[in-house]
Amino acid sequence: MLTVAALATFEIYAAIPAGFAFKLNPLVIFTASAIGGLVGVFVAAYLGDKIKIWLQKFRKSSAEKTKKEPGFILKIWEKYGVIGLGLMGTMTVGAPISIGVGVGFNVPTNKMVFWCSLGVLIRCVLFTAIGHYGLQMF
Repeated sequence: MLTVAALATFEIYAAIPAGFAFKLNPLVIFTASAIGGLVGVFVAAYLGDKIKIWLQKFRKSSAEKTKKEPGFILKIWEKYGVIGLGLMGTMTVGAPISIGVGVGFNVPTNKMVFWCSLGVLIRCVLFTAIGHYGLQMF
């Protein structure tokens, strides 16, 4: 259980298959991966603010920046906002990266933690169910 939770802190895509490889009960896999994923969200959110403060020392002032065309992530951010970043980002690249991008866009930490936590729970339920029913087919 601890291995699944530790893996889920960084990447749920590795934790859930590891739980099935250890032949754990699907409820145990869900619980361990959800706890580990939520720990990852809170650690990334806490450390994200500290890293942001440290990086601001090295940023160029607004007069030194050159005008560029908006990037892909900025376009997604403008279209879907914090909810899309929290839910979709967590489902695709993981919660720590989503929180890092959110911190970069100056999203309030409480909002990012809420939406990323919800994304982690949905992701754990979805992938544990897929793994469980997928293994029953064999």
